[in-house]
Amino acid sequence: MLKKWCKAGVICLLLCMLIIPLGACGKKDTVRVAEVTRSLFYTPQYVAIEKGFFEDEGLKIDLKTTAGGDKTMTALLSDGADIALVGSETSIYVQSQGSKDPVINFAQLTQTDGTFLVSREKIDNFNWEMLKGSTFLGQRKGGMPQMAGEYVLKKHDIDPKTDLTLIQNIDFANIATAFASGTGDFVQLFEPTASVFEKEGKGHIVASFGTESGHLPYTVYMAKTSYLKKDKETVAKFTRALQKAQKWVQDHDAAEIAKVIQPYFEDINVETMETVINRYKEQGSFATDPILDEEEWNNLQDIMDEAGELPARVSHDKLVNTDFAEKAAK
Repeated sequence: MLKKWCKAGVICLLLCMLIIPLGACGKKDTVRVAEVTRSLFYTPQYVAIEKGFFEDEGLKIDLKTTAGGDKTMTALLSDGADIALVGSETSIYVQSQGSKDPVINFAQLTQTDGTFLVSREKIDNFNWEMLKGSTFLGQRKGGMPQMAGEYVLKKHDIDPKTDLTLIQNIDFANIATAFASGTGDFVQLFEPTASVFEKEGKGHIVASFGTESGHLPYTVYMAKTSYLKKDKETVAKFTRALQKAQKWVQDHDAAEIAKVIQPYFEDINVETMETVINRYKEQGSFATDPILDEEEWNNLQDIMDEAGELPARVSHDKLVNTDFAEKAAK
């Protein structure tokens, strides 16, 4: 009897040893991500979630839209989020305030500005000189869209203060409505609003601020230094999943991509989604890997400096960690 009991006990022990690892493998680490807005500009992020790339790495993503750079950064700094998806300029602003736990950029999602110049009237042969003497409805002062917009205007020898009437006192959420209501000859808009306006005859896309302003770390994943040290493996997994999504987006057409991420944009028809995704792909807005290089970082600061919004120049190695991205890219 004792012999049988011992044999049964051994079998039971072996089963437990098998079951426990399986259960452990099934457990996923939750990563709280705060995105600055919900946008087709962030297509690779939604692909990574929907295609199961994060899940394959053993991660569960708790994604929240925090509507605005200030709110997104507040969520990160107050431990309301582990990782923030927001413009790199916010990490510079935080650094200038003397943070004891610096916010570090570790993976890049978009590498150009995402806005377009939309005219009220159809223009067959557009040139930037046409903005002189016009009323231009720009983005909020101090934000990256506005800084990139002014940088492009100056690049084309247009002084935003003297060569046109620049309107910047309208909230981001109301800019499109103001233009549709008759304010301005030109407006700087994100997608899909720009394409929707074009389809409805409310405006016409005549230029891209993204192609004009060059490569820069427009939207980046960042985390506090303490999190990167404490949860190093989690950050490595997160970055690997992002790299897989970036490659998948490069290898598939807009129709396939739109189908995958449609659950995140139920109020946008698939045809418009395809137009927007294709436009962003063609102008290289989606980063092809998560590496934020020094040239892009310096271009960002040049644009901020030109706009008078750069507190002080910060070296690439101080606020950027490319270790995770470089390993993922391999």
